[in-house]
Amino acid sequence: MTDIGFWLKLLDYFGIAVFAASGALMAARQGQTLVTFAFFALVTGVGGGSVRDLLIGAPVFWVQDGLVSLLCIGIALLVWIAPEKWWQDNLLEWFDAVGLAAYSVFGTAKALTFGVPPFPAILMGVITACVGGIIRDVLASQPSIIMRPELYVTAAFASAAAFALLLMLGLVPFVAALIAAPLGFALRASAIHWQIALPSYHSKSGPE
Repeated sequence: MTDIGFWLKLLDYFGIAVFAASGALMAARQGQTLVTFAFFALVTGVGGGSVRDLLIGAPVFWVQDGLVSLLCIGIALLVWIAPEKWWQDNLLEWFDAVGLAAYSVFGTAKALTFGVPPFPAILMGVITACVGGIIRDVLASQPSIIMRPELYVTAAFASAAAFALLLMLGLVPFVAALIAAPLGFALRASAIHWQIALPSYHSKSGPE
C-alpha cells in the first residue's frame, strides 16, 4: 500500500469508528437493545460512504472490507459495556463533529482518486460526512440535524473544499488533510458550543 493509500485507509477507519460511536450513542439515549446498538452503529458508520461509492461508481467499501462491519459492531459493544456516565451530556454531538471533519476530507480524497472533478468531489465529501448522521436521526425518529440552521453541512463543505483547494495549491494529501479536517471540526465545535447558525428563510409576505 502506498503512503497515500495508507493515510486514506487510516482516515477512513477513523471516520467510520467515530460515526459508529455516534450511532451507538443514539441507541443508548433511547435505551435500546444491543442488536439496535450494532445496527445503528453500522448504518451510521457506513451510510454516507455507501452513497458516495454508488455515486462515483466505486465498489461499496464495507462490502469489500470485512473489517468495517466488525469495527462498527465492536464500537457498539464498547458503548454497551462502558459505564453510562461516559456517554452523558452532548458526547454524541462531539463524536459526530469529529466524524464530520474526518469523513468530509476522506470522501473528497476518494472521489478525486476515482477521477471526479474537484467541485463534485467536494460534494461527495459532504455526502460522505452527512448522510450517515441523517440516516441515524431518521431511524431514531429524531429531528435531523440537516433540518436545523446550525452549522453542519457548512462545516463539512469547509473541510472538503479546503482539502481540494490545498491539493490544487500543491500540498501533499497528508498535510492538506491535517489543515482541512481541523477547519471543519472548529466550525462544527463552534456551532455546538455557541449555537452558531446560518440565517433562516422568512417569508416577506405580511399578514393579510
